[in-house]
Amino acid sequence: MHCQTIVLGAGIVGVSTALQLQARGRQVVLIDRDQPGSGTSHGNAGLIERSSVIPYAFPRNVGALLRYGLNRQPDVRYSLLHLPKAAPWLLRYWRQSAPGRLAGAAADMLPLVQRSVEEHDALIAAAGPSELVQAKGWIEVFRDPRLFAQAKEDVKNLARYGLQYEILERNQLQAREQQLDGGVVGGIHWLDPKTVRNPGGLTRGYAALFVERGGQFLHGDARSLRQLDGQWQVQSQRGAVTADEVVICLGPQSAELFGPLGYRFPLGIKRGYHMHYGTRGDAQLQHSICDTQGGYVLAPMAQGIRLTTGIEFAASDAPANEIQLQRCEALARRLFPALGERLDEQPWLGLRPCLPDMRPIIGPAPRHKGLWFNFGHAHHGLTLGPVTGRLLAEMMTGEQPFTDPAPYRAARFD
Repeated sequence: MHCQTIVLGAGIVGVSTALQLQARGRQVVLIDRDQPGSGTSHGNAGLIERSSVIPYAFPRNVGALLRYGLNRQPDVRYSLLHLPKAAPWLLRYWRQSAPGRLAGAAADMLPLVQRSVEEHDALIAAAGPSELVQAKGWIEVFRDPRLFAQAKEDVKNLARYGLQYEILERNQLQAREQQLDGGVVGGIHWLDPKTVRNPGGLTRGYAALFVERGGQFLHGDARSLRQLDGQWQVQSQRGAVTADEVVICLGPQSAELFGPLGYRFPLGIKRGYHMHYGTRGDAQLQHSICDTQGGYVLAPMAQGIRLTTGIEFAASDAPANEIQLQRCEALARRLFPALGERLDEQPWLGLRPCLPDMRPIIGPAPRHKGLWFNFGHAHHGLTLGPVTGRLLAEMMTGEQPFTDPAPYRAARFD
């Protein structure tokens, strides 16, 4: 089988890239070993995060570093065995999180974040899974009066981004989410983002649209990628597929392909967990709730109330460890006392693909004709999948990119 473009990876980034290329006239074959939306695209907090204009940075405050060093915080945990291997990457991440560099990363990511909801809306309208998406925003809650006071000051510095939000004092927050514990002191309701009740289902809806429009989805092994006589070849369930161009959209598994091709991108992994819960009685959670102090999100999903954890630094293939989930669950039960029993037999464990400068890699490979990259979206793969797919498709088809792609070029790591 021959096509113009092979897209490797059927997560939200790969599916969106395939759709954007298809919309520009490319004959595309989408290949993954699993069903669309089965990996990290399945397990996230379901936020299309228009309000996240400042990337997640490494803490620079000495007090915070000391607290995290004790390895007892709920939002970040690390494996002692993995720490020596992760240390060089963490040092690069720490350096890139200096105020000036962080401001540069925020400026570079802003054009993508600003268009994130708009690009999703276009695909949702075409694919039809509108019942999975809600325009309720999400609520950041605070249990510490000092942190709440600081947050109210911090939002003033975001005025230039034109974000919509409401500051909720204790009574206002209780009126909006009646089942929250009375100990919360207030919250900020971010109104621009949208929430997704089934992120994996949304990805599969986009994949179905791709097939409906004439695209082909095949099961195959991306690790079989080879360059032969100027073309790219991948083995699939229907035999070898060849194309003039191939796009690597494999998120945390991207290193399995770019490494053998001679690229040494500093792709790090942040692990994260989720678990679904029932509720007691007829209690309901109306909005996605983020306890920033605890580092977790409670989100109403089709499968129940989903608790997603913060960051765990451990080997990608290390067994799941429930310590972080247990810490977050204990906090969540105090915040939302109606949280019921666990609904899943085992916690879900996912991998977030992160680069230390907090920008994805989007664009052509420096040393291989016809090889393109779109990975490294960190915490915002669901948010940025359609918009980065659009940017890459514009680059590949010679269309004028809607924003300068230079900040995301692969060659910045040469």
